[in-house]
Amino acid sequence: MPDRSNKPALLIMDVQNGIVSRFAEKEKPLHPFVKAAEAARQHNIPVIFVRVAFRDGYPEVSPLNKAFSAISGYGGMTVADTATQIHESLNHQPNEPVVTKLRVSAFAGSDLEVILRSRQIDTLILSGISTSGVVLSTLRQAADMDFALTVLSDACLDPDPDVQRVLMEKVFPRQAEVVTVDAWINTIS
Repeated sequence: MPDRSNKPALLIMDVQNGIVSRFAEKEKPLHPFVKAAEAARQHNIPVIFVRVAFRDGYPEVSPLNKAFSAISGYGGMTVADTATQIHESLNHQPNEPVVTKLRVSAFAGSDLEVILRSRQIDTLILSGISTSGVVLSTLRQAADMDFALTVLSDACLDPDPDVQRVLMEKVFPRQAEVVTVDAWINTIS
């Protein structure tokens, strides 16, 4: 087994107002995210928030991009828009970076890799909305970049329970440890 310095960071991805409102109408589904963030803070594990947001006028959005091209037509999701701000239940702290991404993966169009490398982080703890979007895309890219990975299964939400199950049970374990927030907290306590 390779010698790892095990310098982890918790990524909380796309838990922003506009996305939370579509996936978690009540705050109960956000409880695992809050619990993970609090535990990371107590154990001096950096918490990094990732959001998707665009400049006014959407210069980053190609009309060929099926996932994002509709945004430029109906508006919103700009950097200053309420929909792109981190959900208040997570109690974002001033020393916790908010990385703005321009596509599905947390690395796409963002400075996330620069932040991770500057802090010599080699292990990513992933959480986010949605599992089949940002979590899957970030996991795949991070694995290709040789990060050690853990996915917090109950701090990931997806609109399709079957997709959630397949990802957690069959796809993610090939490249990451998949554990609950409580199980992860037990490993850092």
